[in-house]
Amino acid sequence: MANDYEKRLLRVLDYVYDNLDGDLSLDTLADVAALSRFHFHRVFTAVTGETLAGFIRRVRLHRAANELLSTNAPVAEIAHRVGYDNTRSFSRSFRDAFGRTPSGFRAHARPVPPLRLGKRGETQMYDVDIQDQPDRRLGVIEHRGDYMGIGKAFEVAGSTVIARGLGPKAGAMIGLYFHDPANTATEDLRSAAGFELTEDAEISDPLSERRVHGGKYAILTHTGPYTGLAAAYQYLFGDWLASSGEMPREEPPLEIYVTSPMDTAPEDLVTRIGVPLL
Repeated sequence: MANDYEKRLLRVLDYVYDNLDGDLSLDTLADVAALSRFHFHRVFTAVTGETLAGFIRRVRLHRAANELLSTNAPVAEIAHRVGYDNTRSFSRSFRDAFGRTPSGFRAHARPVPPLRLGKRGETQMYDVDIQDQPDRRLGVIEHRGDYMGIGKAFEVAGSTVIARGLGPKAGAMIGLYFHDPANTATEDLRSAAGFELTEDAEISDPLSERRVHGGKYAILTHTGPYTGLAAAYQYLFGDWLASSGEMPREEPPLEIYVTSPMDTAPEDLVTRIGVPLL
């Protein structure tokens, strides 16, 4: 029996299939799924195992394959109906997917299997707890680009806090991640690195202030190098969220760094991923 998240994503499949030449933006598809726009792309990729862009391309090419076999419409017309303005681009994508050009595929008339949502392989299990978290005031350095390059922002934030004597007013080291790297161009990724600070701590350039709302959170604890965090996110937004009955809020996930790579071996690093819940 399909769970609630699978039903939501099946609605997306139906909508995409029926509107291939229409609005397939993130906002529109999040509304169709009745999921937070902020987290929809993460949930989609974690549950199905493919990016939203890859899914839309697959649906377009599946529809095109069926039309090539069931109609005599010109290739250019079919390309346009499934959302491709450029016939050459369509032909290249079709050949990559089916191993033949559209005309060659039509000539050999092979049946097309039913279209289904993609499925992930087995994933590692993690401990996830639902906890109440406090409101947080952060002093952060903004970062744009590859998340693996955020280390410099943390170094600047840490050096600034120490140089200003804010150590006694500083709490946990925290990172905020505003986009899903699986569905966002690397140059468009935005994140923030910094520290929790008390209300009386002055926050000024190069630090900027960000407020993080507390309340109900799903907290996943990851032990090991930071390179393993992608798999932890996959589990949290896929297996755990789909079976939990919980819904994420329209706010970014955060990472709380319990240990520091300055004095902890990579395999012993402890990181908590927090997802705000309704």
